[in-house]
Amino acid sequence: MTVVRRDVSLRAYEDRDLGLLRALLGDSEMTRFLGGPESDDALLSRHARYLSADPATNAIFTIVVDGLAAGWVGLWESEWEGEMTWECGWSVLPDFQRAGVARAAAHLALDDAAERGRHRVVDAFPSVDNVASNALCSRLGFTSLGEVDVEYPKGRMMRAVHWRFDLEAPPTEVACT
Repeated sequence: MTVVRRDVSLRAYEDRDLGLLRALLGDSEMTRFLGGPESDDALLSRHARYLSADPATNAIFTIVVDGLAAGWVGLWESEWEGEMTWECGWSVLPDFQRAGVARAAAHLALDDAAERGRHRVVDAFPSVDNVASNALCSRLGFTSLGEVDVEYPKGRMMRAVHWRFDLEAPPTEVACT
């Protein structure tokens, strides 16, 4: 059994989350490992995609801590080397970092992926330079499959670590508050 922070929950991404999205992906410090901040037009386009995403193949969540929007975590169908998998990502506002929020939210998202029963594995591709996200993948029980080149954002190649989580493997971690 996995124990996570009880004050962290997920809710479906909503129209009111545009400001959160701007704070996460429109900020140069928050996007230093992702190629820099997105323009407002790109953020509006992403916001519209998140709102209209097919819930069968996408799960975009707002992370909530004590009633406050603290970040986002998402799952989306992706193809990697001919295999359909879930891909995941997350971003947490600075005031909520280093407090177990990302770990708790990621656990909840992984639980959601497992409940869906659609794919056996979840992949993550944090930049090789993103020490915090790579450490989080390790703590969550993902297995490193080595470094790869991925396109993110569109049109820009990024060196990343390919992490994979087996949704059918027994849990190995207990995370406490």
